[in-house]
Amino acid sequence: MGKRILLFIITNILVLTTIVIAWSLITTYTGISGSFENSSGYLGIDYVSLMVFSLLVGFIGSFFSLAISRWIAKKMMKVKVLNPNDQLSAAERAVVEKVHRLSRAAGLVHMPEVGIYQSGEVNAFATGPTKKRSLVAVSAGLLNNLDDKAVEGVIAHEVAHVSNGDMVTMTLLQGIVNTFVVFFSRIAAIIASRFVREEMQFVVRFAAIIIFQILFSILGSIVVSAYSRHREYHADRGGADLAGRDKMAHALRSLKNNVGRASVNDRTDDSAVQTMKINGKSGLISLFSSHPDIDDRIKRLEQR
Repeated sequence: MGKRILLFIITNILVLTTIVIAWSLITTYTGISGSFENSSGYLGIDYVSLMVFSLLVGFIGSFFSLAISRWIAKKMMKVKVLNPNDQLSAAERAVVEKVHRLSRAAGLVHMPEVGIYQSGEVNAFATGPTKKRSLVAVSAGLLNNLDDKAVEGVIAHEVAHVSNGDMVTMTLLQGIVNTFVVFFSRIAAIIASRFVREEMQFVVRFAAIIIFQILFSILGSIVVSAYSRHREYHADRGGADLAGRDKMAHALRSLKNNVGRASVNDRTDDSAVQTMKINGKSGLISLFSSHPDIDDRIKRLEQR
């Protein structure tokens, strides 16, 4: 269920990189000063202008990533949107009915789009810029491997994400992270460019900005992932309120069993299950996990 976060982070990095390249080209061909260097300030950098620029780029990149999040998810995951007015199979109609019923129980006025994507992974995700324009998608693997109660628990969890407005909150956090990424990547690039000849400084600064920005974005994703793990516990509680604690706990146990089965069968093609297998491992890799350990989620849910 880490699809929405992974897609959002990747899209955000691509958007930021595109903005930086575009800005560099504009300043190069128009003569506008975009280096933020002057004769005052420590290291000769205009920190106020740089911070204002970083805030604008950081939040523009973050909100633009949010705005296209639903479209990106559909395209990348090849989601088939299920229109309740069309002729659907029994399984497809059951998914739509579950999402709509749980959405109404969550107090949502506008029903999320519902979709299925063809993958053997046992997964589901929710995304979208607003509650009015949200998407809840499930994999074919989820429907084929989990029973009806577990499927309802998983869908309730995703509907809770929509109801809680988690994507918007995540976007605000990502905007703050982006601001620091843009700010410090440019400072690092300016410093790096001073170690080369003057005629090479622009090229080095341009390349260094992109490299440092990608590197710092990856490091910044640790903060976003930590917040995502916190929100998963909240969505578990929300899912329990919507579908019942027993169904939510059963859904988590079913996901755990599928993780174990994937490990035994070495289903290396199942990317989402592989992501879930990272959860709960120790070491640095756990810092990038968007979801907590499933056992810990079950324990916290049962202690409510």
